[in-house]
Amino acid sequence: MEECESPFKENVMQGKVALLTGGGSGIGFEIATQFGKHGASVALMGRRNNVIDAAAAALRSLGIPAVGFEGDVRKQEDARRAVEATVKHFGRLDILVNGAAGNFLVSAEDLSPNGFKTVMDIDSVGTFTMCGEALPYIKKGGAGRGTSGGLILNISVTLHYTASWYQVHASAAKAAVDALTRSLALEWGTDHGIRVNGIAPGPIGDTTGLSKLVPQNIEGKAKDLMPLYKVGTKWDIAMAALYLASDAGKYINGSILPIDGGLWLSKPRYLPKDAVKQLSRTLEKKSREAATGVPTSKL
Repeated sequence: MEECESPFKENVMQGKVALLTGGGSGIGFEIATQFGKHGASVALMGRRNNVIDAAAAALRSLGIPAVGFEGDVRKQEDARRAVEATVKHFGRLDILVNGAAGNFLVSAEDLSPNGFKTVMDIDSVGTFTMCGEALPYIKKGGAGRGTSGGLILNISVTLHYTASWYQVHASAAKAAVDALTRSLALEWGTDHGIRVNGIAPGPIGDTTGLSKLVPQNIEGKAKDLMPLYKVGTKWDIAMAALYLASDAGKYINGSILPIDGGLWLSKPRYLPKDAVKQLSRTLEKKSREAATGVPTSKL
């Protein structure tokens, strides 16, 4: 897909430093790329060293100051090392994006407690761990910071807004992430000047999540249920992240922004649109022709 032109000024992120977990691929890498293209310095953290190194090299080839650190968000020592290394390398930390996540399709009865725990540990516990390690640096008065705090941006989903088939583990984990986002926005916004917000992507094209969770043979049917009749792009998510991370979002705290074209609102259309008009006329005609008078009661 051809990339759209950014509506933001090229220097809108000038001087800011961002650390992204899960930033080596997919949505996380696109956010890192757009942050860098708009002036930010970027640190990436991920479990696969070769992926992280390649992603950081790709960013540097675009002229973006970038560095990669191998680490697992489930391990507090890895989280601490990545945060400290970011601050040592760039001198400060302004933005933490928690994008590391785990998911797979499985029916609830076939999901083991260990499988459930693994996703909870990566998504919710990992997010909390990263936030805790970043706090000393991202709060107002932190290293390289002044009297204002930075931003924590948690990547969530919309699965738990209603319910989703075969993703009870991810739904529970991301519901916890959303609760964490709101609670930290309250506490750390008050005490430390840190804004904490979330982004909840829907189906995003050309991502591992879409290929794993929406098999190609049902993707066409899923599109029929979408209000905008299309999947989103990684660029859409990155632009939302830019908005929240820039001064345009400086008064936004505790918000979770769904970016799914309205999919979470949708339900299967149980009646074709042209049939609705005909049915409405028929019911209206019957109503007008019905006998009028004092309503009867069985009481």
